[in-house]
Amino acid sequence: MCETLRAVDIIAAKRDSKPLSREQIQGFIRGYAAGDIPDYQAAALCMAILLNGMNAEETGHLTRAMIDSGEVINLAKIAAPLVDKHSTGGVGDKISLVLAPMAAACGLKVPMMSGRALGHTGGTLDKLDSIPGYSTALSPASFRDGIEKIGFVMSGQSEEVVPADRKLYALRDVSATVESIPLITASILSKKFAEGAQALVMDVKCGQGAFMKTEEEARALALSLVDTGKSLDRRVVAVLTDMTEPLGLTVGNFLEVEESIACLQDEGPADVMEITYRLGAWMLIVGGLEKNLQLAEERCRRVIENGSAFETFKANVEFQGGDFSELMARRGKARAKYSKELLAPQSGYLSGINAFEVGMAAVALGVGRDLAEDDVEDLAGIELLRKTGDKIERGQPLMRVWAEEKSKLDIGFSKLHETLNFAPEKPVEPQRLILEEITG
Repeated sequence: MCETLRAVDIIAAKRDSKPLSREQIQGFIRGYAAGDIPDYQAAALCMAILLNGMNAEETGHLTRAMIDSGEVINLAKIAAPLVDKHSTGGVGDKISLVLAPMAAACGLKVPMMSGRALGHTGGTLDKLDSIPGYSTALSPASFRDGIEKIGFVMSGQSEEVVPADRKLYALRDVSATVESIPLITASILSKKFAEGAQALVMDVKCGQGAFMKTEEEARALALSLVDTGKSLDRRVVAVLTDMTEPLGLTVGNFLEVEESIACLQDEGPADVMEITYRLGAWMLIVGGLEKNLQLAEERCRRVIENGSAFETFKANVEFQGGDFSELMARRGKARAKYSKELLAPQSGYLSGINAFEVGMAAVALGVGRDLAEDDVEDLAGIELLRKTGDKIERGQPLMRVWAEEKSKLDIGFSKLHETLNFAPEKPVEPQRLILEEITG
């Protein structure tokens, strides 16, 4: 970093709530990615950003600097609209596994780089790893080839793409700055636009099972994403969705792959499909293939009903090295060694399922990880046998859980008793899944 752009001066400026210039932000990120700026100074800047924020212009400069810190995948020769989707994370959130092949079957090209589970939220890559032979480690050439041939790929972030984000992401986790909206925005958008996406649909989760607990917090992040996308000349639409309860009927890596297949065969749970169709419709609109939500949702429903989305999923599994025949043969059969059922302690109605507590129980069972280096179990998980609003009888099974070790089963099972609420009468208000849509 040149003498006029000293790291300490940049930190002090943001500490004093002054806006940072494009040159200051670019210089800092370039120096940090190169190793010229130490972690302790980067952590200090992250904390100053958390406390004092960034305006849309600054966040745009930060996102651009992070994109420029590494390789940008060139998909310019692909003619169809390049549109991706990203979720801020939830429990039972397998939507990407259904949405990507559905959107591709509708005519979009979907360059999807995903992440792994951390804390109570699941990870798309961990789910895909439970498919026999499936590889999420694609070279840039294979990434482009899959998008052209199949319509979508599902890959992990390569070492060369946005290296500044990889360093900052790990630093934020240990410096208590994960919640900073500008840092979240730059992290998400830098990866998505470096992978070649021209437009993005964001699923911003909100509720006790999400990182953003309130609608106010979720809306603030959504607005930041939309405004920053605009500053980069990229279309971003943000859909706020409810994560008070687990999504669908399963929480677990292979269990959620199974449920995704059911969704692609038009047999999926209503809550998963409602959000999937809405996100898919917005992808078609920002990609320019449809002009209104009704027509766009109808197009999404057609590719599910006629089986073309499922065939696209099959083609992707085979392209990325998966054994599709073995995958289908394992459906309903491959389970962890130990299992147990949670029985209803009383009669009445199920009035609530705490998504966060279910997620933490799943981590204890082996589904997720507390630390980035932790291993996960493919076949561990939770099946929800009843959902909110269902009438129940005392002694009736409400959940079924699996784990590879008896000790993990006991710990995870003990946590599940705290996840359920009961009422003598059926809840009057149905769950509202789609809370708000911010289109810019």
